[in-house]
Amino acid sequence: MKDVDAVHIATPDHWHAIATVLACQAGKDVYVEKPTSLTIREGRAMVSAARRYNRIVQVGTQHRSAPHFRTIAEIIQRGDIGPVKFVRVWNYINQWPNGIGRKPDQDPPAGLDWDMYLGPSHKVPFNPARFLGSFRYFWDYSGGYITDFGNHRLDTMQQIMGVTAPRTISGSGGKLVLDDARETPDFLTVTYEYDGFIATYEGSNLNGYGMGGRTPGQRYYNSRGEWDQPNGIAFYGTEATIFAERIGWEMYPEPEKSGGRAAAGEALAPRKRAPTVKRMWENVEEPTKAHAADFVESVRSRKPPNADIEIGHRSTSVALLGNIAMKTGKKLHWDEKKEEFIGAPDASLLLTRTLRKPWDLIKL
Repeated sequence: MKDVDAVHIATPDHWHAIATVLACQAGKDVYVEKPTSLTIREGRAMVSAARRYNRIVQVGTQHRSAPHFRTIAEIIQRGDIGPVKFVRVWNYINQWPNGIGRKPDQDPPAGLDWDMYLGPSHKVPFNPARFLGSFRYFWDYSGGYITDFGNHRLDTMQQIMGVTAPRTISGSGGKLVLDDARETPDFLTVTYEYDGFIATYEGSNLNGYGMGGRTPGQRYYNSRGEWDQPNGIAFYGTEATIFAERIGWEMYPEPEKSGGRAAAGEALAPRKRAPTVKRMWENVEEPTKAHAADFVESVRSRKPPNADIEIGHRSTSVALLGNIAMKTGKKLHWDEKKEEFIGAPDASLLLTRTLRKPWDLIKL
C-alpha cells in the first residue's frame, strides 16, 4: 500500500514482534506500543529489522517525551542530591477479592478469528479472560504487571540513571492471594544490581497504596484515594529523595542536622546542600500527545525518535528479566552485550519461544 507511510501496532504483546518486522520489511515506519516484545529474542529481531530496512521505530514509552524526567536526570547526574545508590520502582492496585475472575471456556464471539488472535502463541479454547482487557495476565500474550505498568517506570529509571541493563537479577512472587484465572503473579518483587547502584521493583495487585508522602494540591497518576501513590519511582540520594511519576515530581531534602551519630560520641556534620536541593514539587502535562508528535516528526525528518526501538528493547528487557528471575528462583547474571545469562542455561531457554505455525512469520 504505497499511500501508507507508517503503522501503529496496538495489538496484544505476543503480536508486536511479527507485526513490527513485517512492517519494516514493507518499508513502513512503526509506532509500537509497550512492552516492545514478548521475549528478549523477539525484541532484538525488531531492532535488527529497523536497522536493516532503515525504518523509524518508536516504542510507546511516552515518559521519554516528558521534559521533567530529563530535568531529574540532570539533577541526579550533576550530583545535586548526592550519590544515589538505591532506586525504588513500584506499581500498586487493589484487585481483591475477585481479580480478573473465572469463566468457563466458550465459543468465541461472532466475527472474532480466535486462531488469528492467538497467532504464534499456543492454540487454546476461547476464554474471555484471555481476550482484550485481561490478556496481560497470561504468559502466552504478555508478562503481567511488570511488563505493563512496570515497563514505563523501569525505562525511566534507566534513563535517569544513565544505564541500559542490570548485571544481576533476582525475583520472587506468585499468586499469593487472588484465586482467579490469571497465570502471572498478583505480587512480584525484583532486585536489580547495576554498576554503582541497586534498584528494586514491586508490582502488587493486592493493595492500592504504594507509598505515602503527599503534597497538598499535587496530582498523582492514577491516584484513587486521599493518600495513595500507586505508581512511581523514588531516587534516594544522601542529600535528598526525589519521587517521580508521569505527571509530576517532588523533592524531599534530608534534614540539615541529624540526630544520629557518626561514631561513639561524635555528631554527624551539618549538611552543605547544593542550591538546587530544596523542598519542591511540580505537576506537568501527560506526555502521550508529545510522544506521538515526536514520532510524526521523526517520520518526516528521519531523526531518531525519543524512544527508539533499541531504547525500548533495552527497557522491556529489564521487565522480562525480572519475570525470568522469578520463574527460575535464581540470582541471574546478565551479559548485556551477548544478551545471554552467564552459567544459567535453563534461564536462557526463556529468552525466546517457539512460534506456532503458520504464524511463524519471522526468524528468532
